[in-house]
Amino acid sequence: MHRVRFRDPAGSVRQGNWDDEEITFANDSYDPEEVDILPPCEPTKIVCIGRNYAAHAEERNEDLPDRPLLFLKPPNAVAGHGDTVTLPAERYIEHESELAVVIGEQCRHVEESEAEDVVAGYTCFDDLSNRDDQDEEQNWVRGKAFDNAAPMGPVLATPDEVPDDARIQLRVDGETRQDSTLEHLIFSIPELIAEITQYMTLEPGDVIATGTPEGVGPLEDGNTVEIEIEGIGTLEHDVRQP
Repeated sequence: MHRVRFRDPAGSVRQGNWDDEEITFANDSYDPEEVDILPPCEPTKIVCIGRNYAAHAEERNEDLPDRPLLFLKPPNAVAGHGDTVTLPAERYIEHESELAVVIGEQCRHVEESEAEDVVAGYTCFDDLSNRDDQDEEQNWVRGKAFDNAAPMGPVLATPDEVPDDARIQLRVDGETRQDSTLEHLIFSIPELIAEITQYMTLEPGDVIATGTPEGVGPLEDGNTVEIEIEGIGTLEHDVRQP
């Protein structure tokens, strides 16, 4: 099942199903092109995972972590399918395609064996990164937490829809830059949930961005980004840079 949050032509926020080429809510059907697609959740926090693909760590010339490398993005970073993201001016910004896990219930101290029980579903995610500042600071606030630095969507796919080895691709203006599969994750989703919930409570709608494969690259004013994950669909957003 593919769940979608959207704003209907009357301005009401709805949660419906996106199947085939139409969105349905109650007894109504909508053309996806005629409604505003909203981010699939409203997180209190986004927990991101660094260097969770070996090939990406290698291209960044960084060592593999001994345990999941965690950092946060706040709610102001959220953007949705079809949005135009304004990038920080005069900064070198890179795209990072990722599978995002959306949490379905409040949870703490979750065992790996029970991790699937707290997952509402999966969505596509772009961990936009300001490398100029990221490489100069410890906490990555300027590098990772700027406004709309976390586009996600377009839908929330239930776990049964997404294969364990799902393909993940990113295209910029139609050019494929990232192309890998989820089987290359170093730390699995149950491992990530167990590790994170040792330290913090996750709330319904919170997001875990599981890391990006190799092939990250720069974005420029006017680019269109597409992130496609098997079983979910394609997140699309534009960027502008003053």
